[in-house]
Amino acid sequence: MRRKTTARLGLPALLLAAACAGTGLASTASAAPAAPRGESQPLASAGLLKAMQRDLGLTPAAARERLADERQAVRTERAAKKAAGAAYGGSWFDADRGRLTVAVTGRKAAADVRGTGADVRVVRRGAAQLDAAKARVDKLKAPKGVASWRVDPKANSVVVDVVEGHRADNDVSAFLRRARATAPVRVGTVPEVPSTFAAGTVGGDPYYTGNVRCSIGFSVHGGFVTAGHCGQAGAGVRGWDGSTIGSFQGSSFPDNDYAWVSVGNGWWTVPVVLGWGAIPDRLVKGSAEAPVGSSICRSGSTTKWHCGNLLAKNETVNYSGGAVVHQLTKTSVCAEGGDSGGSFISGDQAQGVTSGGWGNCSSGGETWYQPVNEILQRYGLTLHTA
Repeated sequence: MRRKTTARLGLPALLLAAACAGTGLASTASAAPAAPRGESQPLASAGLLKAMQRDLGLTPAAARERLADERQAVRTERAAKKAAGAAYGGSWFDADRGRLTVAVTGRKAAADVRGTGADVRVVRRGAAQLDAAKARVDKLKAPKGVASWRVDPKANSVVVDVVEGHRADNDVSAFLRRARATAPVRVGTVPEVPSTFAAGTVGGDPYYTGNVRCSIGFSVHGGFVTAGHCGQAGAGVRGWDGSTIGSFQGSSFPDNDYAWVSVGNGWWTVPVVLGWGAIPDRLVKGSAEAPVGSSICRSGSTTKWHCGNLLAKNETVNYSGGAVVHQLTKTSVCAEGGDSGGSFISGDQAQGVTSGGWGNCSSGGETWYQPVNEILQRYGLTLHTA
């Protein structure tokens, strides 16, 4: 039985006992998102505060304050969505003010939402209308010069990002004309075409399938979730030491970018995200979705631990090579080859698995992830939580 993994994770003996007791349970009893476990303040270790100071330019005190504000914003967003009902138009977190703003389409809904403690902006289009508009754009074939598109609740429109220097290209101009004919569109720019973050076999703390190295996302009962472009259903998976873990039980790419891998052969699952020495390993206590504007951190086998901001949700990305992936979340966190499939986490709440992006962790960039709750629902999995 392979027990080196537990030593590498540095888990307390009590947690190990609980984790091992839960192995082999390929549960499909609940497809619902995992709920937060308790309402205690988020763990603000010295390492986490240092990472936020490095990547977000915050002092330790400002990082603690931001984490507390973001935890409150998660609670406020749930209440505001319920209060707004069909008038809900999206929401975003303002890190400078420490407050959540909620867009609504009517004055009555605005009054109800203010009662939840959120700031309010009255807009023309609701979230359902914007999602339907984006779905129409999703049906268009995008050229290489178009990087991605998403619903932007702040702009109350669909934002299409074009690679710098390509807006005047005939095929890009034609795509934008067709998009504007079917949806309220604004145009932005990005410096380069996004790509996925799989890589050839190198050393580290990864998993391998064939000659591809990727990163584990989050433990579920019976296995772990990761990126779909890392392997097809049925493909075998090896661990960091070369021993057999299991195999891909389900995989979707393109259109989606998610997969889940079974765990056996002496391996077991634990509710942990590696901090790689930058911070203590992070316990996973749920999968409550963070609002746009929140801080978020990523763990991967190449570039280890990095943090940034959650920029947008429900974005369609046109990766290099022509693979189009829907419903991704955009962040300012950097990533590199081999980080694919790795964990995006906000506080102690799982957010998603790394899909791809542009740039690197030397010069900076942006990275997208596939939301974890969608993966859990798709495959009927239950997140392994502490």
